[in-house]
Amino acid sequence: MEGHMHTVLVVDDETDILELVAFNLERQQYKVLTAGDGISAVKIAREKIPDLIVLDVMLPGLDGFGVYRELRADPRTGGIPVLMLTAKGEINDRIAGLELGADDYVTKPFSPRELLLRVKALLKRTRKVTVDASLKSGDFLLERNTLKLFLAGQPVDLTATEFKLLRLLVEANGEVQERDALLREVWGYSDTMLTRTLDTHVKRLREKLGRHAECIQTVRGVGYRFVPDPGAV
Repeated sequence: MEGHMHTVLVVDDETDILELVAFNLERQQYKVLTAGDGISAVKIAREKIPDLIVLDVMLPGLDGFGVYRELRADPRTGGIPVLMLTAKGEINDRIAGLELGADDYVTKPFSPRELLLRVKALLKRTRKVTVDASLKSGDFLLERNTLKLFLAGQPVDLTATEFKLLRLLVEANGEVQERDALLREVWGYSDTMLTRTLDTHVKRLREKLGRHAECIQTVRGVGYRFVPDPGAV
């Protein structure tokens, strides 16, 4: 794993799924931690600070959404990327997870290969974000080495995925970024099923930008573009 063994925390109350996911991750040289309930997951995440968390929604005691909120509220775990597992057909769970800020999701039943691809893509894009320098555009200052966004000097809390999405839009200097290109660059693959994922992340990003939300413009039928001074366009 490029000189560094990534640690993945897998959280699921179904023993067979927990063992299946752990086995396949370990075969790919990941260090795996496991938890069978939400409270244990929060405790382990705070103690071990994994590189990524695979988090089931349906958990005893504290469900996946509750775990996610606990992790995001803690500065030690707030930046850890989270891939949520949702039951097949539970669209509301997927939407709720994305609206909370989860970086990706996989529906059950899933293929181990798909899960591995998504874990790899998520870790890759998180790594890529952290090695670049700062970027300035209008009131926006993106510090890529720390995943920090400052708007007119004020810090704005973004997830790794939100930061990557914003960075790509800002770097494009006003050029329209097509949906497929954003899905490929941010999520590591192009999949029309992820259209809702992209739109949900843009919606959350706009909410966090407040009065600067209009800097991210929708180009209907094509994609999105970033304009630092919309009033001048």
